[in-house]
Amino acid sequence: NTIEFTGTLHTTVVKQVRLKNPSNNTLAYNAILVGRDAADFSLPKGSSVTIPPLKQGFLNVEFTIRFLHPAEAVLILFSNKVDGVD
Repeated sequence: NTIEFTGTLHTTVVKQVRLKNPSNNTLAYNAILVGRDAADFSLPKGSSVTIPPLKQGFLNVEFTIRFLHPAEAVLILFSNKVDGVD
């Protein structure tokens, strides 16, 4: 999925990514931002999220608009072992 950030030059926009856990195990993820413009994006509340069973969690992604051209990065989530599950 794509998250679009819109705003004016030199402003910072924050979007929330919602992560759902439909399983009966706690899930934990670490996140990284990669790509051509990854330096313009950040994870202001940290790069880790833990989601209890049958609940949801949120990851904030922040983008600072420094140029008039479109910027892009990829958010990658990789799991940590929690509750004996990889």
